Amino acid sequence: MLALLALVLLIAGTMTVSKWADAHSEDSIYTASDIPNAKVGLVLGCSRYLSDGRENLFFQYRIAKAVELYQSGKVDYLLVSGDNSRVDYDEPTEMMEALAEHGVPGERVVRDYAGFSTLDSIVRAKEVFGQEKLIVVSQEFHVRRAICIGKSRGVEVLGVVARDVSGHDGTTTRIREYLARVKMVLDLYVLHRGPKFLGDAVIIGE
Repeated sequence: MLALLALVLLIAGTMTVSKWADAHSEDSIYTASDIPNAKVGLVLGCSRYLSDGRENLFFQYRIAKAVELYQSGKVDYLLVSGDNSRVDYDEPTEMMEALAEHGVPGERVVRDYAGFSTLDSIVRAKEVFGQEKLIVVSQEFHVRRAICIGKSRGVEVLGVVARDVSGHDGTTTRIREYLARVKMVLDLYVLHRGPKFLGDAVIIGE
């Protein structure tokens, strides 16, 4: 009985956190055409390929939306932030190469190699790359979490939503997102966690 009660409370708490994140981020979601201009668009990273060798649709759709944002003149630079914790794994360079394939000049793309989590990417965008206002590009669930992190850490984050992914891959990711949001609340308001690495300042556009 106690185990069942604990499970019910856990599910209720998780759903409450998720609804809070949705409400907390609602006023900062835009389309690519109506979003206010910003100097930098932050593209949140993931691997270009899945473990079975297939192309990752989350990656493809984020790149497509980032290209649209840049080509429409809404941003001057794209900051691509992801994991480069191993020699053989480099999300930022994969994103930069994909953007180049769509005509985005290399000098307009800045790589953040220590975006190990969404929190790391947002805080490093401010503390390392000097940006207090960002347009974040990712799928909706991810953008909403980034906006909540930005509001907590003094970064004005506006979100542009990339196309979502359906099927098994999309469902699995959305289920994980419930736990990611709970972790976000703990990191921000209980543990007061910071990025794994900071480092020297990097000036964008100078």
